[in-house]
Amino acid sequence: MGDTQYLQGTVLNEEIECSLAEICRLCGVTAEQIHEMVEEGVISPQGLSPRKWHFTTIEIMRVQTAVRLQKDLQINLPGCALVLDLIEELEELRLLKRRLT
Repeated sequence: MGDTQYLQGTVLNEEIECSLAEICRLCGVTAEQIHEMVEEGVISPQGLSPRKWHFTTIEIMRVQTAVRLQKDLQINLPGCALVLDLIEELEELRLLKRRLT
């Protein structure tokens, strides 16, 4: 028989918004890492100051992807921002293509 594997995750609602502390917990990162990601343009929180920042599902997914890019491919934060923007553009083009065909 095969080994049993268990996966653990969090179901994200598109309308969810979370605080700085919550995104840190969800993504397994520190507040300092989130600040660096904001400075480098990886994510763009809502709110004028870190105490008032709110993050959407899109930012949560971008942080998770950036963490994987850094870990697996040793890409720095500016590179992560570029890769994430290119991935979003590619997805938009694919959606447009589907609509046109």
